[in-house]
Amino acid sequence: MAGHNHEGPSMALELQDGYVCHGHSFGAEKSVAGELVFQTGMVGYPESITDPSYRGQILVITFPLVGNYGVPSREERDKLLHDLPAYFEAEEIHIAGLVVASYSGEDYSHHLATSSLGTWLKEQGVPAISGVDTRALTKRIREEGSMLGRLLMKSSSAPSPLPPVRLINGDANVTALANGPTAEGWRIDYEEIAWVDPNVKNLVAEVSIKVPKLYFPEKSTALKHPSGRPVRVVCVDVGLKYNQLRCLVKRGVEVEVVPWDYDFPKLAGKGYDGLFISNGPGDPAMMEETVKHIKSAMLQAATPIFGICLGHQLLARAAGAATQKMKFGNRGHNIPCTNLLSGKCYITSQNHGYAVDAKTLPREWEELFVNANDGSNEGIRHTSRPFFSVQFHPEHAPGPRDTEYLFDVFIDTIKSTIQSPDALSRPVHFPGDTAEENKILHPRVDVKKVLVLGSGGLSIGQAGEFDYSGSQAIKALKEEGIYTVLINPNIATIQTSKGLADKVYFLPVNAEFVRKVIIKERPDGIYVTFGGQTALQVGIQLKDEFEELGVKVLGTPIDTIITTEDRELFARSMESIGEKCAKSASASSVDEAMRAVKDIGFPVIVRAAYALGGLGSGFAEDEAQLLDLCNKAFAASPQVLIERSMKGWKEIEYEVVRDALDNCITVCNMENFDPLGIHTGDSIVVAPSQTLSDEDYNMLRTTAVNVIRHLGVVGECNIQYALNPFSRQYCIIEVNARLSRSSALASKATGYPLAFIAAKLGLGIPLNEISNSVTKVTCACFEPSLDYVVVKIPRWDLKKFLRVSTLLGSSMKSVGEVMSIGRTFEEAIQKAIRAIDLNNLGFNETSALMSIDEELQTPSDQRLFAIANAMHSGYTVEKIWEMTKIDKWFLRKLKGLSDYAKLMSTYNTITITKPLMKKAKQLGFCDRQLARFWSSNELAVRRARVDAGILPVAKQIDTVAAEFPAFTNYLYLTYNGTEHDISFTDKGIMVLGSGVYRIGSSVEFDWCSVRAIRTLREQGFKTVMVNYNPETVSTDYDEADRLYFENINLETVLDIYTMESSSGVILSMGGQTPNNIALPLHRLNVKILGTSPEMIDTAENRYKFSRMLDRIGVDQPAWKELTSIEEATLFCAKVSYPVLVRPSYVLSGAAMNTVYSKDDLANYLAQAADVSREHPVVITKYIENAKEIEMDAVARNGTMIGHFVSEHVENAGVHSGDATLILPPQDLDPETVRRIEDATRKIGNALNVTGPFNIQFIAKDNEIKVIECNVRASRSFPFVSKVMGVDLIEMATKAMAGLPLVEYPQLNIPPEYVGVKVPQFSFSRLSGADPVLGVEMASTGEVACFGRTKYEAYIKALMATGFKLPKKNILLSIGSFKDKLEMLPSIERLHKMGFNLFATAGTADYIQEHGIPVKFLEVLGSHHQQDDQKPEYSLTQHLSNNLIDLYINLPSNNRYRRPANYMSRGYRTRRMAVDYQTPLVTNVKNAKLLIEALARHYDMEISKVDFQTFTTAPGTSEEHTAMQTLGRPNGSPSLAQLLAKSPLKRKDILSVKQFTRNDLHLLFTVAQEMRVGAQREGCLDVLKGRVLCTMFFEPSTRTSASFDAAMKRLGGETIVVNEVMSSTNKGESLADTIRTLGCYGDAIVLRHPSEDSAEIAAKFSNVPIINAGNGSREHPTQAFLDLFTIREELGTVNGLTITFVGDLKYGRTVHSLCELLKHYNISIQLVSPQSLALPTSVRDNLRARGQLLLVSTELTPEIVGRSDVLYCTRVQKERFPDLAHYEAVKDAFIIDNKVMRHAKANMVVMHPLPRNNEIHEEVDFDPRAAYFRQMRYGLYCRMALLALVMAP
Repeated sequence: MAGHNHEGPSMALELQDGYVCHGHSFGAEKSVAGELVFQTGMVGYPESITDPSYRGQILVITFPLVGNYGVPSREERDKLLHDLPAYFEAEEIHIAGLVVASYSGEDYSHHLATSSLGTWLKEQGVPAISGVDTRALTKRIREEGSMLGRLLMKSSSAPSPLPPVRLINGDANVTALANGPTAEGWRIDYEEIAWVDPNVKNLVAEVSIKVPKLYFPEKSTALKHPSGRPVRVVCVDVGLKYNQLRCLVKRGVEVEVVPWDYDFPKLAGKGYDGLFISNGPGDPAMMEETVKHIKSAMLQAATPIFGICLGHQLLARAAGAATQKMKFGNRGHNIPCTNLLSGKCYITSQNHGYAVDAKTLPREWEELFVNANDGSNEGIRHTSRPFFSVQFHPEHAPGPRDTEYLFDVFIDTIKSTIQSPDALSRPVHFPGDTAEENKILHPRVDVKKVLVLGSGGLSIGQAGEFDYSGSQAIKALKEEGIYTVLINPNIATIQTSKGLADKVYFLPVNAEFVRKVIIKERPDGIYVTFGGQTALQVGIQLKDEFEELGVKVLGTPIDTIITTEDRELFARSMESIGEKCAKSASASSVDEAMRAVKDIGFPVIVRAAYALGGLGSGFAEDEAQLLDLCNKAFAASPQVLIERSMKGWKEIEYEVVRDALDNCITVCNMENFDPLGIHTGDSIVVAPSQTLSDEDYNMLRTTAVNVIRHLGVVGECNIQYALNPFSRQYCIIEVNARLSRSSALASKATGYPLAFIAAKLGLGIPLNEISNSVTKVTCACFEPSLDYVVVKIPRWDLKKFLRVSTLLGSSMKSVGEVMSIGRTFEEAIQKAIRAIDLNNLGFNETSALMSIDEELQTPSDQRLFAIANAMHSGYTVEKIWEMTKIDKWFLRKLKGLSDYAKLMSTYNTITITKPLMKKAKQLGFCDRQLARFWSSNELAVRRARVDAGILPVAKQIDTVAAEFPAFTNYLYLTYNGTEHDISFTDKGIMVLGSGVYRIGSSVEFDWCSVRAIRTLREQGFKTVMVNYNPETVSTDYDEADRLYFENINLETVLDIYTMESSSGVILSMGGQTPNNIALPLHRLNVKILGTSPEMIDTAENRYKFSRMLDRIGVDQPAWKELTSIEEATLFCAKVSYPVLVRPSYVLSGAAMNTVYSKDDLANYLAQAADVSREHPVVITKYIENAKEIEMDAVARNGTMIGHFVSEHVENAGVHSGDATLILPPQDLDPETVRRIEDATRKIGNALNVTGPFNIQFIAKDNEIKVIECNVRASRSFPFVSKVMGVDLIEMATKAMAGLPLVEYPQLNIPPEYVGVKVPQFSFSRLSGADPVLGVEMASTGEVACFGRTKYEAYIKALMATGFKLPKKNILLSIGSFKDKLEMLPSIERLHKMGFNLFATAGTADYIQEHGIPVKFLEVLGSHHQQDDQKPEYSLTQHLSNNLIDLYINLPSNNRYRRPANYMSRGYRTRRMAVDYQTPLVTNVKNAKLLIEALARHYDMEISKVDFQTFTTAPGTSEEHTAMQTLGRPNGSPSLAQLLAKSPLKRKDILSVKQFTRNDLHLLFTVAQEMRVGAQREGCLDVLKGRVLCTMFFEPSTRTSASFDAAMKRLGGETIVVNEVMSSTNKGESLADTIRTLGCYGDAIVLRHPSEDSAEIAAKFSNVPIINAGNGSREHPTQAFLDLFTIREELGTVNGLTITFVGDLKYGRTVHSLCELLKHYNISIQLVSPQSLALPTSVRDNLRARGQLLLVSTELTPEIVGRSDVLYCTRVQKERFPDLAHYEAVKDAFIIDNKVMRHAKANMVVMHPLPRNNEIHEEVDFDPRAAYFRQMRYGLYCRMALLALVMAP
């Protein structure tokens, strides 16, 4: 099993304080004792464990994944120090033992690796343990200080584990699974050894060299003394790391290494020229001998002295200072040290447990370096002698190389003392200015008002991450007290809301408008790095104007940005510092490009300069591909860069931060899972890198720092590399000198707020003066240590587009991304896969249609699933690597998952063992996945897991790997841990976020989530945010009281809800993702705030919604669900074409579509693959030329408290997400608005809405119809809230939380004021996609601008999407005659305005007929005719040469989406317009609006409607009058009216045969009303003063109790009579009993064993009799509630297949239900033992009605698979005359998970209850089990029946 082949024998780690952890051994199998210390470095384990400073210590590595890149050769020797090993710091491993969380086993991957880490540890006899919660351990050491520990092996006499658990190698001992102070019982199984304190030993003597030894430099570099001898340094080896030798020798000096107690002073000045004291282990106080020698060397003062680490402590002691033991020492690679001379801060590598006490330094010594975190001493120097030392490791290995220059300082000092002896009486000189000089050179920037440029509408390549980074920047500016002005037309973002910027301009982010805003606002600073490429371009265009406008560019200088953007300049700049870029050339024409490629050689990558997200780029293997790419690229950019392709190399990225004082850090490095060749935005990304060794990591880190310093970036940027996987060869791909998508990812991955810090750095504040906002005690000048792994996966939505290419390449296509966090790679990647789409369970094979080989070689959006399928089909890792070049480490990890899944499939819920289940959870398998492996259901698995005590723990993301206490609320869940990092006392309200951005669900929902959270916090509630999207503001750590970066699915939300003991969950803010789990959460008793999930379901189930609309008298377009092509054709003929068709089963991209004729329908349905009972198609009447109107409203308990109506510009038929919205509406008839408000009020009331809801209406001639209703916040909420100045989300949140609020607050909007929202499309990114608007949404974002008229607002908003207004040439191509007619006046206006008109054939003729001059252009036929075409007539030539400024192409609409291979001319020209960046309009209403707007010649000056000011108090105006709330919305009868007209009034209810279809409809309508009433009021007074008698002659729980409850909830009373206590015992007849009860009550409910009891009772009673069961004949009220249950669960009864199972002979509920079902069009399957078959009469009836599908004695998978309802009955013992017969048949059919496996996903299981064994208890947890919900429906149903019978 690859998944866990390396789990060795059990091992325990015991701490001196009694704490115990259990895990598995992977090193030498022996016990060991030592001092326990932790180290936070993320790479460099081979260097660390050979570092002599760790002698005698048990090392805990906080980074959880260890062993990934194996271990290099032990034999290979160093090129410089010939007899030393090449890759290690010593000849042997020095640590006593190793403790890690997760070990990679033999799955390592690196070109230098020759074996695994475990193999090497075994060779050297060093024990190691994995599977430990190292974070919990680190926190313990941090709190209690370093302590002694011991690793204990199981003793050989320990009992062997039990056989069934063998698989997991002995975790059978369940107590041993619990980590922490467990019962002492574990000890008996483990070896006993004594504690060892290494600090009392002379460790130095153990590690120091025994005899002196010389090392010589290369001849070419060797330094000579004037006397001719080599310059020599004596190195005192007190535990020397070999890299210190390498650093000295490569600088040209000869080094003599001497033992620790060697008397070196006697050689001074003669034998050597410099003294170096190495690092080493242990307590410096034990080294008196060495200290004595150093003292005498200092007295002689013959040479410079340099000490490192222990050498530093020894030098300090020799000078007379004291050292002290630190609490837990400093061991890591990210420790910031400030140089007190220059004030600069360096990131250093450290490993020490003792420190110099600076207070005890003698007078002639001064502190040189100080730890920027804890203030401890990090370096000293003599004030008049060349002696200095540092506590950190400038020689690194492992760690950053920023301070290696100290070796140069030392060697330079030696050189100067050789040249002039008086240098011996001067202190050591360091390069650079003093701290004071640096402060004067780089003063803080003094600005009072700053302009921040946003990024505009979300598009592919530039999405929500800029809302996040801009918001962070604004927060930072506000903290510094700076007035902030923002320009961003993206109205859906948080940054444009109150609470952030002081003033927001909703204007296009382009040079023209930014210039105007600068002139109006006169800011003194501007940031162009927080708005993506859009803002950068503006910065570049205005760069020469900023100075005269009095604006200083903050942060990175524009010239730097130009260097990084212009690929040629960048390549030259890199060459100048000796860094390598890929071989490349730039070209400004196609010919130049063709010439350039001859020198570079194919394959090449072509990129357009100045383009975002790789736009206009691609790979070319040959000249034809190159030509095609160049044409497209030149349309987007004046220059292209052609570079050699390095496909297959690793792609690595670093986020780098630099301040004005030149302090430089890298915050996060990331490794792409996919090799180079896929745009990083489309790659799976893992942070931190997993397969880089310390040498690789720091080589690239050093390069990054050098490059950023050379470029002069101030703030944040990212650098991307290509790294050859078989060598250390690398190239720089690019530098983004701005905040980018990866910066947002890095901020969320590390918890380091990059944008916030970058904004502060732009003000000239140095890094080490900004505090780390997470720990509050450390500074921001540090590199985060991660103790988890993060995986980002992109989300593509390519299915939404016609004919789009799904291949991934160098141009980005994804619309969003998810990020997940785990403590193993497996855990993180499986979470991420689930986060992308709620249908994904994890890394499993899928039944996707794909050719595995093709998919692996040419990656598309399905690649990860192709790998899963390949592994499932038996492909080896080697073969997949050959095809994909994905690093084998990743592939082996995935192979482990694939194998573990196969193993899991051999178990079920009964046989699975606790250790195996725990392992599955640690590998990231979710409950749903396990349920699939074990043929069970999610909730049953959850129950088993919780019962076994397998629960996730919450861990913090604290940036420091638990080294310092953190005050962070940034959390994730993991199963790879034993304790929570936090305590749960808040009981906060959970708000579920929007999840991944995708088409249709984007930043709008993030806005809603954040507004909800802020509202709750302002009102004093604690909040919990759950979301997994790194681009969002909601996942910013300071937005909520707790942030869980976790998936939004049933399992995780329940885990968090239970852990937090949350006081409620808000689902309505995150779009559809949270709504999808509303009902399951509600059914598990999670408290949902706002509208009841049952009502959400009523709105989302089209049958229930439709019935509700009929009931309240609101119209909707005619629709029907059809199961055959014949039915479909008939329906369409009846309602008339056009119609909208939605197939439920989709192939070949045929999604929802408009169909205009019978032939179209036939073609289309043929494409929809399969129209049948299983895959019905829904057809809706499509109303042409109707207006679409959007209603956004908020209600409380069903009463509207706020709403806004906005109108669509486009006619109905364009998806509302792609529509242009106008608010306040300009062209709506007041009557239409009144009707819409009325309908909304009725719907809100019927659904009893509390919170936000949104309804889309279509209106034609004042007739309104409802298209859909979303009971949640919708996409337009931010737009309407900001335009109207009333925050609907704040209002909705208050309503849901039960807080006081103002209904219909006063509006305060200027008289001439219109907001227009325009969609932002990304067609240019999606090669091949047809840019037409239809019923499927295609836009990726939106912008909104304001104007005095809708035309002014529209034209600004259009410009804000990047649309260029036409200058002279306009091309028209209009399909239908109707559109030509409608466009004619507009075309005349264009002519009058002086535009040159061009048109295609038909359109040109039409325009000419009307006397308007037009030039005819011919659409090219096919490729071979191109040459005959004259260029002046060629449409393609005009487009490709950018001669056309605007293309209006209105396709005729008699075409539904054609098959993918058909390319119409219209499509080809539309696509060309997009590819050549020609503005394109494809909708007639938009075209008219645009032309009218152009004709009005707006001056585009800034007016008072363009901005919103948040810091001045808004004035009030009295224009808006509050709406009158109507009583009951008119048009629909009230409950009282329904009851008054009741046909059942005072009637007996004896048999279902009495009921007509209309009676049932009425009964169920009233039952629905009862349900709303009971939820609202609890109790209704419908039957106040009425009395019901219940008389039961047979046992009953449910029927008797529910009648009792129903009567009481209706306000009446009940008298309960049971047989045992009644006079029946004295022989009273049934007739007499009934007559008597009739005197006391108003109705009687009777159950009796005799079959004719109901008739007898009715005969003698003077009040209504309700039959509650007469023998085995009938049970009418049960049949009603069964029918009601089916209707509520599945929406409708028609068209279903209902299967009855069990005792059909005596089952009276079945008899009644079969009778009622005659009213519906259904099929029935009967399954029972032969002897319990349905009575012949009932069966014959079914057959006569054509409803009987089959009769069977076996419940086969086919029968189950066909069923929509599985109705089980109890085999009733009391009905059997013969007990033997009962025993024989009682367990004939048992419904369990095995049966449920074959059932449909939305089938329901019903049972009248009580049950015996018919339904296994495990099915109770299946969401399809409706039998307990049945009882609840029964209550409403019986309430309705009683009310209809007994109402006055």
